[in-house]
Amino acid sequence: MSQITLTFPDGNQRSYDAGVTPAEVAASIAPSLAKAALSARVNGAHWDLQWPIETDAKVSINTLKDDEPALELIRHDLAHIMARAVQEIWPDVKVTIGPVRDYGWFYDFDRAEPFTPEDLGEIEARMKQIINAREPVRTEVWDRVRAVEHYITTNEPYKVELVNRIPEGEPLRMYWHGDWQDLCRGPHLQNTGQVPADAFKLTHVAGAYWLGDNTRPMLQRIYGVAFKNKNDLKAHMTMLEEAAKRDHRKLGKEMDLFHMQEEAPGQIFWHPNGWTIYTQLQDYMRRQQTKGGYVEVNTPQVVNRKLWEASGHWEKYQENMFIVEVDEEGAREKVVNALKPMNCPCHVQIFNVGLKSYRDLPLRMAEFGSCARYEPSGALHGIMRVRGFTQDDAHIFCRESQIESETKLFIEFLSRIYRDLGFTEFKIKFSDRPEKRAGSDEVWDKAEAALANATKAAGYEFTLNPGEGAFYGPKLEFVLTDAIGRDWQCGTLQVDFVLPERLDASYIGEDGNRHRPVMLHRATLGSFERFIGILIESHAGKLPLWLAPRQIVVASIVSDADDYVHEVVAALRAAGLRAEADTRNEKINYKVREHSLGKVPYIFAIGMKEVEERTVSVRRLGENRTETAALDAIIETLKGEALPPDLR
Repeated sequence: MSQITLTFPDGNQRSYDAGVTPAEVAASIAPSLAKAALSARVNGAHWDLQWPIETDAKVSINTLKDDEPALELIRHDLAHIMARAVQEIWPDVKVTIGPVRDYGWFYDFDRAEPFTPEDLGEIEARMKQIINAREPVRTEVWDRVRAVEHYITTNEPYKVELVNRIPEGEPLRMYWHGDWQDLCRGPHLQNTGQVPADAFKLTHVAGAYWLGDNTRPMLQRIYGVAFKNKNDLKAHMTMLEEAAKRDHRKLGKEMDLFHMQEEAPGQIFWHPNGWTIYTQLQDYMRRQQTKGGYVEVNTPQVVNRKLWEASGHWEKYQENMFIVEVDEEGAREKVVNALKPMNCPCHVQIFNVGLKSYRDLPLRMAEFGSCARYEPSGALHGIMRVRGFTQDDAHIFCRESQIESETKLFIEFLSRIYRDLGFTEFKIKFSDRPEKRAGSDEVWDKAEAALANATKAAGYEFTLNPGEGAFYGPKLEFVLTDAIGRDWQCGTLQVDFVLPERLDASYIGEDGNRHRPVMLHRATLGSFERFIGILIESHAGKLPLWLAPRQIVVASIVSDADDYVHEVVAALRAAGLRAEADTRNEKINYKVREHSLGKVPYIFAIGMKEVEERTVSVRRLGENRTETAALDAIIETLKGEALPPDLR
């Protein structure tokens, strides 16, 4: 038998027979490692301990101490264990797929009756029995014919379809958890007992179309979360409880910010309070962009399909576009237009008017552009995922030599804004070429190298997000962290050599010849709608005073104080503060509770004592005490606090 050489993280090398498994490698190093081993890394790939290694390779053994692979395995095995538990309780249920996701997993089932909360408890109990049985997990590679025959015999039609979807040449791995079998690419743990029985929870059930196709059967998707220990699970469940309290849909109703209705799916009806947040945020962004050297433009909502064909959107993005057909006078057939899903092709049209010189570059062109994109109804989520939205969008037309400096400037611009808005941390993901894309591989090589090098030169590290770039270029995704530790992808920066070529954008260079500009697509907040949802949830509705739609309520304790209440409101408004009077014939405790639920930052209580002394009793949101302040003094204090961060 031929020999192979395995290299370990410490640089040591050992020779083994070809076909050795990572489990055998771990046993050859130390019995304790063999016992603790969960999986392996073989030339960077996540490797099952049972899979043979046939060639020279770099190898490391994963244990519970290795967070990423350990959590992936725990969650993946739990998906299988859950599916097994479901079929043991209800043998007629058909199984489909169960991938790992953030914090846990889901698995889709075809069952006639809906799963109930009581069912989830029964499934959890059966899962713990399977885990405690410590049954072995084993794997085999089958050929396609054998796999299809097996699933036809066991009446699993979804698995037959999955087998037929696997490309020729890829191994068909069959896994057994005890006597229960599933099709899976792996890897998996070595026995069911390696899953911590006290560190998982089934959370909820939702509907999901088979393979995301609304023409296919509707399935039931059970979600679960899992961690390495019960303390991590407890912390996560506490975070979920806190997130539920912060849900922007719940707070949006309590604060009277917006509503949505079935006549306009995925569209937002902004109420006065919500629109105040929107305009305050937009005014702030407008000032920041002006300081950053951007010019602001505005482009049409409805554009003829010819432009979308020229830009490539018609071919690559049409399924997400709203099409508008019009009977134009004199036209022999309907004229086809589309609501713009993004602003970039229209910005190139502005750039193309008149000659541009290298001296005009970089040209930073910004728009608060209203866009419309078709999202499946099942993907819509409050104001976070909508069909109609406004981007704080901009496109930087520059020379190739300016990519690095513009990338650095933008990251500094973005980090300053995030800091002003209360987000002190963000991460960067680098998304490279997707499968569906425009432009040659040579152009993509150049664009990816330019963006990666510019980011590193600006002093920032990134993690790779493979295949998630835009169809016209690679992008950076800026992921910020909110007050309870959740990550949100908001800002983006994309390098695009393709669109300027397709839409014939050019400038006159120093040599007097025409050259193509590079186009940097960038957004800081992303969509205003989504970012406002993030702000609401991160602040639990308790927005900073400059963003709070209702800054101060002045409430009377007795009706004899009503005149002074209105005088105080007038003085506050004259100082530029958003104030309102509450002189209803209700008890002050009732008024305080109501306005606290509406997340009003300040409530001024006015009784006869305040009238006589020309003071106010001030109650801050979230505090159970009041303090007395002179009217003029508190107005000066609040004027400063209510200034946007860039004007302080």
